[in-house]
Amino acid sequence: MAAALKSTSEGSTLVLTLSNPEFKNALGPEMYAAGVEALNAAENNPDIRSVIITGEGSMFCAGGNLQRLLGVRAESPDVQRRSLDALHSWIDSIRTFPKPVIAAVEGAAAGAGFSLALACDFLVAAENAVFVMAYSTVGLSPDGGGSWSLMRALPRAMVADILMRGTRLAAPQLHGLGLVNELTAAGGALSASFQLAEQLNQRAPNVLASIKELINEAGNSTLPQQLSSEREHFVRNLYHANGGEGISAFLQKRPPSYR
Repeated sequence: MAAALKSTSEGSTLVLTLSNPEFKNALGPEMYAAGVEALNAAENNPDIRSVIITGEGSMFCAGGNLQRLLGVRAESPDVQRRSLDALHSWIDSIRTFPKPVIAAVEGAAAGAGFSLALACDFLVAAENAVFVMAYSTVGLSPDGGGSWSLMRALPRAMVADILMRGTRLAAPQLHGLGLVNELTAAGGALSASFQLAEQLNQRAPNVLASIKELINEAGNSTLPQQLSSEREHFVRNLYHANGGEGISAFLQKRPPSYR
């Protein structure tokens, strides 16, 4: 069965499922373009307010397909450059997508699968899930923005251990480090992700888009730059219809109804 990215929806949540069971949901070029296309469509669909990325069955993602990579070595390096550009385009589209993206992780998230999970806004993991960047074990270096994400979340020494030694991390460890938002019993990650998505779906979409943009900017902004950006987002959201609805609902002690 060929690798595929399955797309379904439940209510206001789009679910993207990594499907490559023969190779433990390993990623491939056919998934990358589908991922970007799905997010582009979801961005323009007001009925979709959040996205969940998960793996088929009891495994999130084994990372890259090593058999495919071995075969690529017989071709021009530009073939792999184009493949990585496609993967990185998907990673970047997740980061800049104006709606919340949740990774629902069961089993293992390895290599680029780990990077993919880190690119999401929220990470929900089963207690028995494991995370590993085993690139150095097979003579490779990281891709998918894994080094970027880890260096912004963890001390340098710990990132060196994860990337250079390929240290395996259990979900409770990552939860303790603040990289996993919620832990669930085995088999419960997707269900918990839907519950989280529903909470997010009840909030004003324009506000969540602003918050995501502010979070993305904060790491590279000076305080004056960030204060200026916060000012502009605040004013824009105050004068949005949802701003009036949110304040009125709070004062009237009723649930808001955002558009």
